[in-house]
Amino acid sequence: MKTVKIGEVEICYEIFGEENPKTIVLIAGLGSQMIRWEDPFCQLLVDKGFKVIRFDNRDSGSSVYISGKKIHLNGNIQEYFSTLKPEDLPYSLMDMAKDVIGLLDHLQIEKAHFVGRSMGGIIAQLLGSYFPERVLSLTIIMSTSLHPALPSADPEIMEMMMKPSANPVTEREKYFAEKISFARRISGSGYSFDQNLEIALIEEELNRSKTKNGIIRQLMAMGSYQYNPEVLKKITAPALVIHGTDDLIFHPECGKDIAYSIVNSEFVLIDGMGHSIPSELHSLICDLIADTVL
Repeated sequence: MKTVKIGEVEICYEIFGEENPKTIVLIAGLGSQMIRWEDPFCQLLVDKGFKVIRFDNRDSGSSVYISGKKIHLNGNIQEYFSTLKPEDLPYSLMDMAKDVIGLLDHLQIEKAHFVGRSMGGIIAQLLGSYFPERVLSLTIIMSTSLHPALPSADPEIMEMMMKPSANPVTEREKYFAEKISFARRISGSGYSFDQNLEIALIEEELNRSKTKNGIIRQLMAMGSYQYNPEVLKKITAPALVIHGTDDLIFHPECGKDIAYSIVNSEFVLIDGMGHSIPSELHSLICDLIADTVL
């Protein structure tokens, strides 16, 4: 893993299959680290002839937002949001999209294929719309356009997401229990939940994390995003939209809305898939990505 300073951000990234000519950039979701694009998934893409770049978004994992404003949470996150003023917003989703462009510039990569999951799928949409000259194709997984008319997330899931987490140092057992409970709840009904893998990922995330309350700043970026239907209409690159029938965070209608709004797109709905990518689906999704790219 390497780190590069791009403006006010230090971006941590990793490259698989560096010798391969075609580049795929994997963009992680809200509060998620690049390791959620698991090694076997990355290797499958390498085996298909791709150079694979995964990175931590600013404020997650080992990527640091250097100018980060201090955030003091004394209660529920929603209560904190209700007191926010426009000047309190540290950055936008467009700033996060520009981080990706900065990383490409650093690596001297003119164009790439982009795969974004959840919030990373929104960032991918911005890349396709505002930086078309850098985008060869888009794959948008379990994401949304943030259209206000789309179905809301499951209330129980929202409550779990907005509840302050237990301290992983002083309440380690409770912290892991909360994280595993949430991961199991969003995993979908069609595929097995690998608790041992989840525990290993949580452990690694704790060891890699360099930022406190980074997820709050990312939530602020998402919450301040103003939906614009022209963003999707301007995308001309080939696009693949993948969604699960059991997604409790972004309803399947969210995926359909994206695919309907992008002219050159394909929509794939996977039965039993939730808001995660189980190992059983790695091969299928990598095949779908390769078909879109080729």
